[in-house]
Amino acid sequence: MYRYIDIRSGKRQTIYAGDLAELRAKEKQLAKDLDDNILIDGSAKKMTVNSLFDYYMATKELADSTRGNYVKMWNSHVKDEIGNLKVVQLLPSHIKAFYAKMSRAGYAYCTIKLIHTLLNPALEMAVDDDIIRKNPAKNALSSDYGKPSEEKDILTLDQQKKLVSFMQGSNVYNVYEPMFTVLLDTGLRCGELIGLTWADVDMENRELSIDHQLIYKDWGEGYGFRASIPKTRAGIRTIPFTESVYKAFLEQKKINFMLGRRSTEEIDGYSDFIFLAKTGRPLMPSAVNNVIYNVVDKYNLIKEEVSRAKKEHRKAELLPRISAHNLRHTACTNMARQGMNIKVMQYLMGHAHSDVTMDVYNHIAGREDVREEVERYSLAVGG
Repeated sequence: MYRYIDIRSGKRQTIYAGDLAELRAKEKQLAKDLDDNILIDGSAKKMTVNSLFDYYMATKELADSTRGNYVKMWNSHVKDEIGNLKVVQLLPSHIKAFYAKMSRAGYAYCTIKLIHTLLNPALEMAVDDDIIRKNPAKNALSSDYGKPSEEKDILTLDQQKKLVSFMQGSNVYNVYEPMFTVLLDTGLRCGELIGLTWADVDMENRELSIDHQLIYKDWGEGYGFRASIPKTRAGIRTIPFTESVYKAFLEQKKINFMLGRRSTEEIDGYSDFIFLAKTGRPLMPSAVNNVIYNVVDKYNLIKEEVSRAKKEHRKAELLPRISAHNLRHTACTNMARQGMNIKVMQYLMGHAHSDVTMDVYNHIAGREDVREEVERYSLAVGG
């Protein structure tokens, strides 16, 4: 055995070995750890990956909903896999094997990447705190892991116009047309849409103030709404709106009046919500998506019936099954197609980084998009 005094704690420590050669190797490693200022006391050696994650989360300033999602993701995927390993024993091969296992289980690359964004900075903190010498997660993530993220369906400008026109001519769905217009012209997140209050709408200057969203989930005391601030500062923004959106808000006021819908609930200080259920409460996210599903299904059904009645040989041009999130993708992509500046798009969408705006929301539907861009460039340079 070899005894020494831990200069940090002042306590005597002992290391053991089965023979002298093994003891000398441990002494050599101990000397290196001391030179590199690596913690070698018992508590550091016993710290598990789960304990490190808890400590890391305690250092982060996060919205309750974001923190809850991160903890839920960790508990579902990491806690019982590599979470009980000691931090000082965690190797890059452990992490790579874990990611490979998730990949074989059918998880998408974006899910594995999210896990990595929790694990990697936690281990980097352990490096900064001199618990470990190197971060074993540093180069562990590869794009080979997981299924590629599925391309989100979006509407073309032509499809968008046809859908809005269909709603305007429907006695059933025309009450939802203002909501569709706001989503398609602003690119708001669903939570931002349902959280809109009339105080957020400046009709004179035609601007929307976005500084919160509504989240509907089980908070431990049953399901309910809570207001949440945006994840990043970029989410807090003022959005100028178009004439179409201006008219949509005027129409929504009329609809609420005609249907006798008055906002009846105050949520974390917010009241007088714009898009309401029959009860006067804000629309739930599932209700918004169900409206979108029903409208698209009805549109497609009518298209198919007309096609059969005319005995057309080609299939009717149907709309893809979309949600509120697809409409957000649609809004951003259509902004890009019209040549909007990427930094302006980033601001309007509330993204902290422009690469998210481009990589996630800017779709190219096919050759026609490419052809249009080439022709636009040709005209610009006089070719």
